[in-house]
Amino acid sequence: MLEVKMYEFTPHGDARGELVSIEENKDVPFDIKRCYYMWNTTPGVRRGFHAHKQLEQVLLCVHGSCKIHLDNGTDTAEVLLDKPNVGLYIANDMWREMYDFTEDAVLMVLASTYYDESDYIRDYDAFLQYVRKEG
Repeated sequence: MLEVKMYEFTPHGDARGELVSIEENKDVPFDIKRCYYMWNTTPGVRRGFHAHKQLEQVLLCVHGSCKIHLDNGTDTAEVLLDKPNVGLYIANDMWREMYDFTEDAVLMVLASTYYDESDYIRDYDAFLQYVRKEG
């Protein structure tokens, strides 16, 4: 069974609303080199379909909800992200697919490296070969 690592970030709030602060190497286990988010995802569309050789990520669905399929080449897991203060850690060498986005979903990603196309593995069979060589 694939072990899933979740981070619960402390919300700070009062009558004005809620706030979550996330700091690199304190709240997440890496330097944050890039942050991006996706929204307005077409219903029924799956996104991702890749793994990374080096990059680590924390995914947070800051509005709405979505599901994440994880695969390490041996085991799989399905994770529901539906709380804006809970993030899913995804290590390198992990295939990921994002799906079942609600109409109002906003998925934010904190990444440990700058964008580098050579770090991506976009073919599932190549991913399986890569992780089996590494193991």
